[in-house]
Amino acid sequence: MAKVEGSSLHWGDILVIVGYFIAVLLVGILSSCRNRGSVGGYFLAGRNMHWIPVGASLFASNIGSGHFIGLAGSGAASGIGIAVFELNAIFILMMLGWLFVPVYTAAGVFTMPEYLKKRFGGVRIQIYLSVLALILYVFTKISADLFAGAIFIQEAIDIDLYVAVVILILFAALFTIAGGLTAVIWTDFIQVLIMLIGAIILMVMSFIKVGGYEQIVRKYKEAWPNSTLSTINTPYNNSYTNCGKPPDNYMHLIRSPEDGSLPWPGIMFGLTISSVWYWCSDQVIVQRALAAKNLSNAKAGTILAGYLKFLPLWIMVFPGMIARILYSDKIGCADPVECKKICGSENGCTNLAYPTLVLDLMPDGLRGLMLAVMMSALISSLTSIFNSSSTIFTMDIWRRIRKHASDIELMIVGRVCVVILVVVAVVWIPIVQHVSELFHYIQAITSFLAPPVCAVYVLAIFWKRTNEKGAFWGLMVGLVVGLIRFGWEYAYTVPPCGREDEDTRPDIIKKVHYLHFGILLWGISSIVTICISLLTKPIADKHLHRLTFWSRFSEEPREDLDAPEYESKENLTDTPKFLQIADWHEVPWYKKGIQWICGIEKMHGEDEMTEEQRIAFEKKQNSIHETTVWKRVLNINAVILMVFAVFLWGFYA
Repeated sequence: MAKVEGSSLHWGDILVIVGYFIAVLLVGILSSCRNRGSVGGYFLAGRNMHWIPVGASLFASNIGSGHFIGLAGSGAASGIGIAVFELNAIFILMMLGWLFVPVYTAAGVFTMPEYLKKRFGGVRIQIYLSVLALILYVFTKISADLFAGAIFIQEAIDIDLYVAVVILILFAALFTIAGGLTAVIWTDFIQVLIMLIGAIILMVMSFIKVGGYEQIVRKYKEAWPNSTLSTINTPYNNSYTNCGKPPDNYMHLIRSPEDGSLPWPGIMFGLTISSVWYWCSDQVIVQRALAAKNLSNAKAGTILAGYLKFLPLWIMVFPGMIARILYSDKIGCADPVECKKICGSENGCTNLAYPTLVLDLMPDGLRGLMLAVMMSALISSLTSIFNSSSTIFTMDIWRRIRKHASDIELMIVGRVCVVILVVVAVVWIPIVQHVSELFHYIQAITSFLAPPVCAVYVLAIFWKRTNEKGAFWGLMVGLVVGLIRFGWEYAYTVPPCGREDEDTRPDIIKKVHYLHFGILLWGISSIVTICISLLTKPIADKHLHRLTFWSRFSEEPREDLDAPEYESKENLTDTPKFLQIADWHEVPWYKKGIQWICGIEKMHGEDEMTEEQRIAFEKKQNSIHETTVWKRVLNINAVILMVFAVFLWGFYA
């Protein structure tokens, strides 16, 4: 079978990729026909998802192409330590299912900023967090996946980078615009299967190629590039010696407090703070759990996602270490001149670890499957981000501008928001291309911005004395401190390995790891929030029913702190004229097609629910009741999962 001209792929690989796109497209179209015609159906999949697609979507929304490139690259650079980010998430997922989702469900919210709006009243916190979330989505999550996907595509196919990335973005946006969260979750489910099958095949082939697990442990510490050995031959007490040499703690998850990459206090506490923000208050993740048909399915989904989080160590990190063993000169290069020739970067080429394994080890056909895996990971993450971003903009920002917007208008605005995000992402591509150390860069940005948000959510849910003034000023003080550290951090250039004497950074930047700074920032924000809350008027209990963990089962009627500023039901008098259609049967065929894409065809001619029916429906949707049997089964499974995680931590400690 001949190779395709201008590509390292065979025709069989191309056919596999085309088959993948067709299969996922069909799944997206079919699933998008469900839960259409309502805001709840579009943004939360009608809150009717089973635990399997919920768990798969939680995993797929988190694992993007950035993980395949980033985790494998970090594994090639420093061993298994980077896996702590995945293992830590297991415990936080249990917190999501058992502590946070019950409150969000009982509160009956669509978005996380909407929860804070109900909890504290006012709009300034809600709008601030909405804008912050959109900024983080566009400039960290989207850019990270685009950067990682671009690396793989450039290695595999001789195609213009911009053309390839734009096609992938538009494909992801098409699913989100047409189908909403239902299509996103079901395509996530298919893509998880593809990712796992392809990645496990490559893992097995990599282990066979290197000679097994024991050979990885033995050979990794000897994976020195020849260029490093020939140019760095100074005594061991010289700083140049460590350049290109694998660290001695490459098989340890828990590392020294002075470790420049993964210090254990930062991992245990700083990473936990960032993880609580990401897994328990970030719209992309929580939206999947809220789409479950009931609390038991949401918990089961988090358990499934927790079990899946064991896999990255084996299917991404270890293959990255194997790539360094097999291709030491390429993946492990330390000489800036040599690295520049190999991958165009003077800081190293470990990001090529996973693509190199795929292109060198996989046979025809399977190579195309792995490229499909990368595309599915990229598309999965992008669809999740696009859907969640459109939800935040529509529900938290647009309804501030258009207080009486109809359901039709809200769903069209959500789709237009996706289009705008696509444009911004495409414009951002040139910037993404010049970012180095992307994985740690994103984690650092998270540690600079996320801890204040984590502090406010934790206090809002578990301490009823927290009020709006305390939360707002806690967020503002945290934002200022975080931005100061951010600007200070990147005002200096980190010298390359071996030139530590040229480091002009102050000790507060050089010696305070970003994860340690995250702990400090969380503490500052928490103290400010607590002190100001205690010095100002508390929120009356009548406004807090079902909004804190301790009141989640309350049956008392809750009085909103602020009067509703929008109407949830359709108000034709305020609907733009071009959206007002008297009779669905009289609509021309081409307009029907446009409205089907917008998901509003079922709104015509349907009877509205009475007030009693609406209250009964919302009560059912917001119920957190669980049967005794399923509650025990889920609790036992959660304990078993965490025991396995603790064992793995201890085994590689």
